[in-house]
Amino acid sequence: MRIFTFPKAEHLCLRNDIEQLFTSGSKSAAAYPLRLVYRTVDHQTGPQVKVLLSVPKRKLRHAVDRNRAKRQLREAYRKHKHSLLAALPHGIGVHIGFLWLSDKPVESEHIEKKVVQLLTRLQENLLSSSPSTSESSCTPTCS
Repeated sequence: MRIFTFPKAEHLCLRNDIEQLFTSGSKSAAAYPLRLVYRTVDHQTGPQVKVLLSVPKRKLRHAVDRNRAKRQLREAYRKHKHSLLAALPHGIGVHIGFLWLSDKPVESEHIEKKVVQLLTRLQENLLSSSPSTSESSCTPTCS
């Protein structure tokens, strides 16, 4: 059974973690009106994925529009995070930042489609960058 929640523990809040997310070593992907910035980290305890949502006042002037955009991002991530969690290798964590790029509000269905597209790209990049563990180990007696 999947759990469709987005608890406070999964929010990226620490200033040091946010600064590291936007420095060297992080990667990004864009699907207008969103941009995804991510960074892999070692994972020992707590949630494996932490997420930051950013809707700048420079893009959406009215607070009601910014709040709606953040609500749309939270909802879309919450509904589709299970696919990312299933694809992550053990011991690897990811810090993700969703950045709003559009100057006007966008429909929820469009946002959800773009979040799914970005999460799929992230999964592909994580799987391609992780070391392959499925090497064939054939003994000399195999024929």
